[in-house]
Order: sequence, then C-alpha cells, then structure tokens
Amino acid sequence: MAEVHVIGQIMGATGFSESSLFCKWGIHTGAAWKLLSGVREGQTQVDTPQVGDMAYWSHPIDLHFATKGLQGWPRLHLQVWSQDSFGRCQLAGYGFCHVPSSPGTHQLDCPTWRPLGSWREQLARAFVGGGPQLLHGDAVYSGADRYRLHTAAGGTVHLELGLLLRHFDRYGVEC
Repeated sequence: MAEVHVIGQIMGATGFSESSLFCKWGIHTGAAWKLLSGVREGQTQVDTPQVGDMAYWSHPIDLHFATKGLQGWPRLHLQVWSQDSFGRCQLAGYGFCHVPSSPGTHQLDCPTWRPLGSWREQLARAFVGGGPQLLHGDAVYSGADRYRLHTAAGGTVHLELGLLLRHFDRYGVEC
C-alpha cells in the first residue's frame, strides 16, 4: 500500500479578538485510509500573547498513513477556543484545511469562522460567555448546510507541515 507521512506543527494563531487561546484539532480521512502511527486528534496548551497578537502553540503533529486510494485525502479540522480568567471556555473559530498532496515542507494559513446566532445569543456571549456551536462537525467543511449559517470571521491558524510519500509510483500515482 502507498504511505503518507505528515510531520509538522500547529505554529499558532493570529487575528482573534479573544486572548488566552488554545486549539483542538483532528485529522479526518476516507475509508481507504488506515492510520499506522500517531494520534488522530489532540489539543494545544493555552497561550496568552504578551507582545503582539500571535498565540504560540508549536504543537507537534506526526502521522503515518497507509492508503489504497486517493479518495478521502486527509484534512485537518481545527477549533480555536478562548479561556477567560474564570477558566470558562468559549468557541473562537472553526476551520479546516486539506493536507498538501505534494512532498516537501508547506506553510499553511487556515482561516476560521464561528456561528453568530441570534442577537440574544450574541448579547449573552458578550456578557456571560458561551455562544452558539455546531451540532455536527461536518458542517465545517460541507458547503451544503454552511451557506445557511450567519457567521463571523475569526482569526487565522498557522501550520507548518512536512509531507513524505512512499510507494505511490508502484500504484500508478505520479507525485
């Protein structure tokens, strides 16, 4: 079987109005993909920027996949959360990006967004915290349902991913 190694890190995030940010991430693939080593999901530590607006995480990602086909190429799902001084967490943004399909090192910038909700929910978010969240995570990358949502732009998550491909030539895939 062909193999894909994804090695890199979630560098950090910029452009969020909130401070004390952390990121929950997960990798999703199609049925033809098998994870040989690594973990499919994780969470960074909380970082509160002291200078500038960049929250630094430098969270490692190290995944090794075997695949029978190209359908369901890996995509990285991201949720950025903020934590207040009382330890309460609220959603700052959803985002996703496809893992690059060419070998080498890639710098990726993943824009994020969050659902707005009604004016009451926006008011409650400002004073109490919380706010609307998606019931199904598939809406992050599925355009079918997402067009009906009222959303606000979040910030940008910065990633650095290195990609190694192995045995793709044996299965008729040119890199």
